[in-house]
Parts: sequence; structure tokens; C-alpha cells
Amino acid sequence: MRVRRWGTALTLLLSATALPATGAGTATAVAARAPHRPLPLAQLFDNRAVSDNSRPGAADFDGAGHSLSAQDLAAAGWSPGSVLTLEGTRLGLPRTAPGTPDNVVANGQPVAVRGRGEALTFLVAGTGGAASGTGTVHYRDGSHSAYQLTAPDWRSGPLSTKAVALPHINGPGGRSAGAARLYAVTVALRAGREVSSVVLPKASAASGALHVFAVSVRDTGRGRTGSWAASTAGYRAVGPWSDRTLRLVVHSGAGGPRARIRIANTFAATPVDVGAASIAVRGAGAAADRAPVPLTFGKGRTGTRIAAGAEAFSDPVGFTVPADADLLVSIHLPGTVTAAPVHQEASQLSYLSAAGSGDRTADTGGAAYPETMTNWPFLTGVDVEGGPGSVVALGDSITDGVKSTSGTNRRWPDVLARRFQAQHALPRYGVLNQGISANRIVTDRYQGDGVSTDTGGVSAQHRLERDVLAQPSARTVVVFEGINDVRWGTSADEVIAGLRALARRAHERGLRVVVATVAPCEGYPDCTAAVEARRQAVNAFVRDHARTVFDASLDFDAVLRDPQRPQRLLPAYDSGDHLHPGDTGLKALGEAVDLRALVPGRS
Repeated sequence: MRVRRWGTALTLLLSATALPATGAGTATAVAARAPHRPLPLAQLFDNRAVSDNSRPGAADFDGAGHSLSAQDLAAAGWSPGSVLTLEGTRLGLPRTAPGTPDNVVANGQPVAVRGRGEALTFLVAGTGGAASGTGTVHYRDGSHSAYQLTAPDWRSGPLSTKAVALPHINGPGGRSAGAARLYAVTVALRAGREVSSVVLPKASAASGALHVFAVSVRDTGRGRTGSWAASTAGYRAVGPWSDRTLRLVVHSGAGGPRARIRIANTFAATPVDVGAASIAVRGAGAAADRAPVPLTFGKGRTGTRIAAGAEAFSDPVGFTVPADADLLVSIHLPGTVTAAPVHQEASQLSYLSAAGSGDRTADTGGAAYPETMTNWPFLTGVDVEGGPGSVVALGDSITDGVKSTSGTNRRWPDVLARRFQAQHALPRYGVLNQGISANRIVTDRYQGDGVSTDTGGVSAQHRLERDVLAQPSARTVVVFEGINDVRWGTSADEVIAGLRALARRAHERGLRVVVATVAPCEGYPDCTAAVEARRQAVNAFVRDHARTVFDASLDFDAVLRDPQRPQRLLPAYDSGDHLHPGDTGLKALGEAVDLRALVPGRS
């Protein structure tokens, strides 16, 4: 019955739209006519992007006979009909068989999309080069807004921003090695308005063909506040871990009566299975202070499978998260895991059960967890119900807390979080620490694909969507980066351009943007006079544009520098390496922030 209905709908669609159900490698190959009324995206599919390896000629994604491998997609967990969470948005993959239409080449088609949120996410790729164009969002109240959508090329686009990368290309001669990519690209919506339909960009002879596989509204609000977060900094070899349970120690900022967690399979090439998960307030070591509360996924399932590059949110559970407290998040991995997305510099001991010990997520005691780890694999967030929203600290190792005392939560965002919770004159925001040691504004340290020992993360620009804009009810972003860029040869002009771009994108989503000056580093081996000159130039720009390009600035340079020698850290604040503040310096940073500067409409 399903096939018969699909065939009828497709016949009616092709009659109405006069679009070919074959490959279209360039935008000029697309028919000019579009339907008059919005239709569900699946009814607009006119291109075949996916073929079975046994019949590689059954699809023609790019107009030259090449296509994606159905087997590669399945191996990544991207099976037809799957619902994946990408950049905080639930996107349904086309429920189509290999060799049948599974995407639409954008050419002004109106698409029926409903929902209320702050952004619209498209699953896209370009063929014949990167593809871009301007489309229109129509709202239920009769208003509309324009958006600019760019789809990187499926063969040559950046790996650091891809949703998934596949290892092969199907073509007329069969299967061949060569990376193929799909991208989740998000554009802003007008705040508070309900979407009724979306008009796709018009085809352009100057651009490649823009293929759309899925589209959905993202709503990161829904009355939640971020309590804890960590950025995925790389994809590292682990274990192997076989049938073991992670017990991860994290520290809450904001509290609330209900909680959910976020588990991410960022940068991965294969799915990961989660057998069970739980949350508890920590007692001592790996022990909980009382029985852990079990978590479920997808409306009641004990576990979940997370596709390559995707993430999963647990169902909200009745569990009171105290503010400023250690939590235990336990995750059972029933299969064999050889590599994992990690936040490398946790400044916190977490725990791992013995090999083959199975599901220990319900254990109150810690005896089943004999091993320790100093990073956070898979877990990227704990959210609480209610509250006013979140401040996101986007930074490098100083924000990450490198050189702070492990296990004591003395990072400067921890200090800031406690200050917000201790007062009542302003919203009691959660503070999310999205610092990554060795991170840069302009260039990627980790290239965004494959197992690597480098855990410096992709650039702030390439992770802004995931680590800031997709965070729950993000209100303000504090950007404190740049020292690694200027130390490793990036010009001041490039860093400034990067800061401008971050501010523009955050402003498009309605966030307040606060930028901190770059701290001094004289005495660190590579902090030369040329580095100091670049640092001073960046800081001059930040100070001069505190209320034009940005909404406010924080003079962290002035807080940390030695008044007698301003190019170096004050000795009392120096951890000893002349680059990273110690506990005292980090406390000074957190206490120097005027909380009003972080609250929209208050400074």
C-alpha cells in the first residue's frame, strides 16, 4: 500500500511541476516551473542521489552519473526514514529506496514547513561546486523574511562543517574511493513567529545545483536552560571499550526540577549504541548520593543508536538538579567502541567500569568503576527545565580551565555561574563552558574528520552553530579567543575579520555578543614581539568597537596583566607557564565581569 500511494503522489507531482526525476548536476539543468502551492518536501523530489552498490547507474546526483552509496549511508547510521538530530534539529531522512528520487534541486519551489523556533535547518549539498541562493520564509501571520542558503560541494566542501562524510562514490564504472559529504546548514527565523512555508532559492547559472534532502524548524527554547556543557574537541582512539559503562563527573551551573542530557557522536564515521543512561547527584568518587535516575530516549526507550555526526537528547526526567553541584552521568556502551568524540581537557576525573561488566548505570556505589579518565567522551550537555536561558563562553584553553586545579571547578565560567546563581537582581542564567584547549578563531586545529590525536577542535567559526547557536535558550555569547591565532602566525586583520563574522552570525540569531580582550603571554616560548604586536592590534579593535561591532567588551587583558610590565601576566595570577592563569587569575576573571553586560537590554 505504501508503494502504491507514493507512486500516485509522485505521478501527480511530476505532472504538476514538470521536473525531471533524473540527475541534475548544474542549476541550469533544473526546470524553471515550480508548483503554485506549498507541498511537502518529499513530493518535490526530482533527483536521485543514492544508489545501491550493485546498481550504481540507477542514480545520478551530479549530472555526470555519480551518486552516494546506500551501503555507506547505512554503515554511518543514515538509513532511509531515520530521524537524526543535527545542530539541535530533528531531521527526517527521505524514506526512499536506492535509485528513486530522494532530494530536490532548489529552484524556487514552495515547501510546506510548519513550526515555531529560532532557526531553520536544511540537509543539503551542492553539485557542480558550492551552491547558494536567496529564499523566502512565509509565516502564519502573513509576514515573510528572506534567507541566504549556501550548500558546500558534496565532493570538495570542508570536512570541518560536514554533517556526515562517506568513504566512496558510486559511478558508471562502479564504486570508487573518494569522500562524499552532506551538510546541515541553519538560517535564522524571525523571533516568535510560526513558519507556514519556505520557498527554496532560485537556480542560478553562476552557482552549482543546490540539493535539499530535508528541512525542519529548530527550537532550542522550550523553557530550558543549559546547566553544563562541553565542546567536542576531537575524535580519538579509545579502549577498545566493550560492554562497559562510563560514569562522567560534571558540575552544574543552573539548577532545575527536570533534566535531560545530550550525547553527541560528532566527527564519527560509524554509529554508536547507547544501552542505557542515568543521572545522579555525586556522593564521593564514583558513588552517587542516592540511586541514579534512569534516562530514556525517544519517548521511553532505554537506549538509542546515534548515527555518525548526529546527537541524541534524552527524554526530560523528574530529577532535581541542584545549582553548583557535581553530577554523575552514566552511559552504558553495549558494543565495542574503538574511537570516540571527546572533550580532552576536562580538569576532572571521571570513571569507567571494568571490561565486559555490562550496564552499571543503576549502581549507587562506585565499586564497579575501577578505572579513571581525564576527558569527557560523548557527553556534551545537561539541560534543566525552566530558567531564563544561557550565557555561552566560547573560548580556548583559558576558558577550558587548563592549569586550574582538577576537580575543584575553578574555571572562570564556573566562577561566573556561581555569581549568577547567588544574585536575584538579574536573570539567573546558566553558564555553558565551550572552551577548547588550543582552539583558534580563524583556522582548524583538528580538521574535522577521522581519528586523530589532535584535540584542538575545529575553529570557533566552524563550531559556532553547534557550540553556541544550537545551545538551549542561548541569550549571550562571550568570545574570549585569539591568543592561539596570533601565536601561530595569523594576522591581526584575519583575527579581527573572524571576530566580526562571529558577531554578525550571532546577531542574526538574536544573541547579545560580548568580546573579551586577549590576555598577555610574555615568557611563554613562542610569545615574541611580533605576537605581542598582533595581540595589541586585536585588543585595540575590541576596545574601539565594544558598542558598534559588538554589544559590549570585557577587558580581560587589563584584569590579568602586570601593571609594571603589561605584556606579561601578573605573577600572582600566573599558573607558572606565563600563558595560562592559575586558580587565582581565573577567579579574578570571573569576578571582574559586570553581570549586567551579559544581560540583553541591561548594560
